[in-house]
Amino acid sequence: MTVLQKARAVPGTGTGSGSGKPLRGRRRFFRGAGRPGFLSYGILLAFLIGSAYPLWWSLIIGSRSNEALGLDWPPLWPGGNFWTNAAAVFDTVPFWKALANSIIISGTITVSVVIFSTLAGYAFAKLRFRGRGLLMVAVIATMAIPTQLGIIPLFMVMQKLGWTGELGAVIVPGLVTAFGVFFMRQYLVDVIPDELIESARMDGASMLGTFRHVALPAAKPAMAILGLFTFMTAWTDFMWPLLVLPNNPTLQVALSQLQSARYVDYSVVLAGAVLATIPLLILFVAAGKQLISGIMQGAVKG
Repeated sequence: MTVLQKARAVPGTGTGSGSGKPLRGRRRFFRGAGRPGFLSYGILLAFLIGSAYPLWWSLIIGSRSNEALGLDWPPLWPGGNFWTNAAAVFDTVPFWKALANSIIISGTITVSVVIFSTLAGYAFAKLRFRGRGLLMVAVIATMAIPTQLGIIPLFMVMQKLGWTGELGAVIVPGLVTAFGVFFMRQYLVDVIPDELIESARMDGASMLGTFRHVALPAAKPAMAILGLFTFMTAWTDFMWPLLVLPNNPTLQVALSQLQSARYVDYSVVLAGAVLATIPLLILFVAAGKQLISGIMQGAVKG
């Protein structure tokens, strides 16, 4: 009996009597593994609407006056005051300086985390050295420590170094993360066969040469994902820049000044929130296609 005949003989998997109607009903919703059905698209659409609605609501209020919040029936479409509210943001806070600071900090941290995490993840995944397991446990253990516990001693260190008010006070503590090392280690431990590394070494490749020609191409999908998440985390960070950059704020800290007055104009606040989200949307659109193609390429190779 062939494999196809065995599959047809199993109840509920063939096309014979008693199994056609339930299978046809399930296909209407799921369409099999390669063809999503109505239920799959419905779930994805619900997640898309739920995720995009806060940004859409911010755009609606940010393009109208503050009175739109008190209407019995909230508006569903943006108004025509967005650029007026945006001009109020530019006049109230140092928007362009804060934007430049956020780009420098987020970009530097992203590049550093991706490079160092990939190197450390490759070392933990494929290199054999004494104490590897203990060091990996120590790296993972640091992820269990709340960030708030290290703020006071870290602030004291920055004061001793004289970095308070400098961008380095935010960049240096974030040059590498435990999550990035753990994420890259978990990815590289399975995606690169040990035989491929041994073959490269037998061909005379050095350790860095093996990493460059064998590990780096295989790690590109994970590096893209890690880079995107790291940039978003650094871009939206608020508490630490608020403490160490009092007169040289990032974009999130600068926008918080819009709510410091007694009367808060939420249309201006939400207009600033939309402006702060635009760089993230541009980054996702620019890197989204490459990110998806890298993931698919890694899936095919795996």
